[in-house]
Amino acid sequence: MPVPWFLLSLALGRSPVVLSLERLLGSQDTARCSPGLSCHLWDGDLLCLPGSIVSAPGPVLVPTHLQTELVLRCHQETDCDLCVRVAVHLAVHGHWEEAKDEEQFGRAPDSELEEARNDSLQAQVVLSFNSYTTARCVLLEVEVPAALVQPGQSVGSVVFDCFEAALGAEVQIWSYTQPTYQKELNFTQQLPDCKGHEVRDSIQSCWALPWLNVSADGDDVHLVLDVSKEQHFGLSLYWNQVENPTKPWWHRNLTGPQTITLNHTDLVPCLCIQVWPLEPDSVRTSICPFRKDPRAHRNLWRAARLQLLPPRGWRLDAPCSLPAKATLCWQALGGGPCQPLVPPLSQENVTVNKALKFPLLKGHPNLCVQVSNWEKLQLQECLWSDSLGPLKDDMLLVETRGPHDNRSLCALEPSGCTPLLSRASTRAARLGEHLLQDLQSGQCLQLSDDDLGALWACPMNKYTHQRWALVWLACLLFAAVLFLLLLLKKDHVKGWLRFLKEDVHAGAARGRAALLLYSADDEGFERLVGALASALCQLPLRVAVDLWSRRELSAQGPLAWFHAQRRQTLQEGGVVVLLFSPGAVALCHDWLQDRASAAGAHSPHDAFAASLNCVLPDFLQGRAPGRYVAAYFDSLLRPDAVPALFRAVPVLALPSQLPDFLRALQGPGIPRPGRLADRAEQVSRALQPVLDSCLRPPGTPETGRKKGPEAGDRT
Repeated sequence: MPVPWFLLSLALGRSPVVLSLERLLGSQDTARCSPGLSCHLWDGDLLCLPGSIVSAPGPVLVPTHLQTELVLRCHQETDCDLCVRVAVHLAVHGHWEEAKDEEQFGRAPDSELEEARNDSLQAQVVLSFNSYTTARCVLLEVEVPAALVQPGQSVGSVVFDCFEAALGAEVQIWSYTQPTYQKELNFTQQLPDCKGHEVRDSIQSCWALPWLNVSADGDDVHLVLDVSKEQHFGLSLYWNQVENPTKPWWHRNLTGPQTITLNHTDLVPCLCIQVWPLEPDSVRTSICPFRKDPRAHRNLWRAARLQLLPPRGWRLDAPCSLPAKATLCWQALGGGPCQPLVPPLSQENVTVNKALKFPLLKGHPNLCVQVSNWEKLQLQECLWSDSLGPLKDDMLLVETRGPHDNRSLCALEPSGCTPLLSRASTRAARLGEHLLQDLQSGQCLQLSDDDLGALWACPMNKYTHQRWALVWLACLLFAAVLFLLLLLKKDHVKGWLRFLKEDVHAGAARGRAALLLYSADDEGFERLVGALASALCQLPLRVAVDLWSRRELSAQGPLAWFHAQRRQTLQEGGVVVLLFSPGAVALCHDWLQDRASAAGAHSPHDAFAASLNCVLPDFLQGRAPGRYVAAYFDSLLRPDAVPALFRAVPVLALPSQLPDFLRALQGPGIPRPGRLADRAEQVSRALQPVLDSCLRPPGTPETGRKKGPEAGDRT
């Protein structure tokens, strides 16, 4: 039984802006004034053409404030339309210019001027009303007696009944005088829809709206529409984005009653529901019930993504507007938290789904972006890590500029911004003079420059080299002495050197990492991949494969797991192995033909499908050679089946080309050919039983199959 989460009705429920609405009988427009004023409404509407602002010849009436009130214009007791009553508050603007001259020269007031001062003040006030269904202009004549004319003082108001408008419409109202003595007043108002109780009872178009009940049952959310079986209605789910146009998500024409089920992962704060009867000119009513739901806000942050826009732009993609702020930060090579840089990117609200620019002159791999929601850090990306390479051992110098051309320099360190030439016991303080010399000689890269300051990235590699110069000199001296000793006794140590050479080569190869990517076509192919990975682990290789990392894969997601493994492998000088199968080839073809949605049909643990959006750009942009190796099992796939795009790197058949495959994996320092052939034979023996089981027709009994780590999950 669903647990009531909240009950809503699109046709029921009081709205605070439509309680106890006044009813006006008849369809005639009227006007009335404050006590002491007289007014007249001209018959019919007029053309709205506000003229240019002119100078007042003396005291004139001008509108100072607009006030609206919702009323009902009823033709019968239950047949009413929503109407907007407008009150225009008026005041006296200007004065008689001649009055100053009379007081200055002591002259008697002119008889015509005195007569004008004793006359009443008249004005023609225009009211303009505009909505998406109607536009009107009316003219009101207002007369104020001379006794009330005081410059700068309010004289009262005139009230117009009324402008009819559609339910839920946004209306705009302007007011000005003819002639125009000041800028026109304007007012915008959002009218209520059929959710108001008074509106529903009085407006017939609201009677046919269905009732909506929203309830939660575990991880599901149910939208239950209680309507008769014969009633046809439309239901739309959409994202109500503030900065961007409304984005439809789901739309259906239905016949009641209906129950629509949503997963809780689909909820976001801006997800709204709109419902209307399928009738001509029917009223549409919308609600957004998930604005305060905690799950919806968590889903919104999970869906948010930071995207790099070359050369120095970025964008935050999200279904809804985010109450977030963004700032640049500096990620040091040694780790630790990324340190925010208030200049040059100030912390401000983020506009989602809109390209933004960094106020930078140059990009740098240590520059990252942080996005937070004023409570905690939500997103952090070092956006240039792929294009500019790994983090550098650079020191960031912050130049601050104050008034009177005052400047100060400090170096950003984990403990804070250390002033150069200070006595602090930090790396920047010890090298302060050298950093200043580097800055003055142009060896530092300027990242930003504005009125408040500048940022400089200064390389620190040479200081690390100087620190170890004596150590290296001692090592070279020791190596030279050792070399002389070996020359003197070369016959005795010849065999030992050969053994040492092979051992050093094996140790170097053992340190090389290999990331194995494959498409999980079936259980048999996964066993074959496991056998290959286990055999490679017996050689001097460190193998990473998602088959052995299911826990991390489930916790991080395939894309995040692959991105971390790829970055670590390439930073350590390793290689990424693309193992092609019929499923992998089909997935690559789909991806190259812009049908990336095919990846959704794969297992949630399939890192190959998740990795294509990072692998394919490397091949398309020519960055694959030296980083990737492709392979396939020659008994499972034809050589020409591998897409041509991937032939930029070696494409090797297994097990027939195992020696070449192992040579490509182990890289520099490979063992002698005889030793390489022995290792290839060792891997071939491990693969053959599993490969035979993949080729055996279904139903054939398996005998003597080796069971080992390759048949299971190492998690």
